[in-house]
Amino acid sequence: MKRLLSAAALSALVALPLTAQAAPVAYKLDPAHTAVVFIVDHLGFSKAVGSFNTVAGELAFDKDAADKSSLSVTIDTASIDTNHAKRDEHLKSPDFFNVKEFPKLTFKSTKIEKTGDKTGKLHGDLTLLGVTKPVVLDVTFNKDGVSPASKQETVGFSARGTIKRSDFGMKYGVPNIGDDIQIIIESEAVKA
Repeated sequence: MKRLLSAAALSALVALPLTAQAAPVAYKLDPAHTAVVFIVDHLGFSKAVGSFNTVAGELAFDKDAADKSSLSVTIDTASIDTNHAKRDEHLKSPDFFNVKEFPKLTFKSTKIEKTGDKTGKLHGDLTLLGVTKPVVLDVTFNKDGVSPASKQETVGFSARGTIKRSDFGMKYGVPNIGDDIQIIIESEAVKA
């Protein structure tokens, strides 16, 4: 869900070393190196794990001033994947993501707070099922530089957070199916 975790990209800018730069630099999330994963309690027996396979986003990254940076992420809700076709079809239904009526889940950053040399808090608005709520993700900047694989300027980051799905109107199965959804995001963004 919070694949918005891509939002984590913003935290990356918070942690980068300061260098002279006039304005934010445009980056695009690399879909081959971006994973938005969620974990939810299943009847108390186990944790179900899933992901979204189609994630796109743009990052305006300012190494000198994190507050001038921004992130926008869009996730195709029909790309949900829990490695179980029958469950995935149910998750696409009106009981959960209602992908026919709400094909996209979006995240737009609103603020970045630096919490350490390589860590920060990414604040933003998550829109799911037509409901927009504020979300905060803990982000860690991993690395920036030219990727030896792609030969492109790249930034990498990790993000973690938790949301309550019922806050967005997704109440089916609560409390047997967990209300708290843990979000894990790992992402690379490539200079546009």
